Amino acid sequence: MTDKDLPAVFKVLRSEFKRFKIPAVTVVSVSTRDPYMVLVSCIISLRTKDEVTADASRRLFERAKTVEAMVELSEAKIAELIYPAGFYKTKSKTILEASKVILKDYDGIVPNDVDELTKLKGVGRKTANLVVTLGYGKPGICVDTHVHRITNHWGYVNTPTPDKTEVALREKLPKKYWIPINDLLVAYGQNLCKPVSPFCSECKIYEYCERVGVGRSR
Repeated sequence: MTDKDLPAVFKVLRSEFKRFKIPAVTVVSVSTRDPYMVLVSCIISLRTKDEVTADASRRLFERAKTVEAMVELSEAKIAELIYPAGFYKTKSKTILEASKVILKDYDGIVPNDVDELTKLKGVGRKTANLVVTLGYGKPGICVDTHVHRITNHWGYVNTPTPDKTEVALREKLPKKYWIPINDLLVAYGQNLCKPVSPFCSECKIYEYCERVGVGRSR
């Protein structure tokens, strides 16, 4: 896949996105545009199914949707509210500690810079980029397993890890695609371009994809 293919590819991705379930973190960002709530829902979402993330985020935000309210909760209470999210005890500690740092060091305002966000313990580049793009609407590229896998399948990048993929995409991908690429490819990856045996026979961008690393498909 080359840059000249991108307009056609993203047109298809946007069209297909309409029939897929919207990722839980995107639902939070669209409904609130609140960087703090995006941050917390991102933390909850790691290694957790979307429906679980949505329910856990809703329960937690019913009790605390601001930094000030969150630090009033105990680690155990946060864990109770976000259960059964994966690693819920670890995530409750991350949420509480990050909230305390944001309140103390950033006057209660979530940083709008990726490098500042990754200073928060437990916040990686994927989460930081989501907060910057979805919470603040600033340019950034959030690369999760779906973006990493699919852009490598395309042959658009050749990278071994999501972090390396982010670097490569920042150098190569036109900026107008930076923010939407995560939502579009997460939905595409969850529904069609699956990690094991993707539905290549149903893929409307098949002609642009070099299928690098694709073994068995349907």
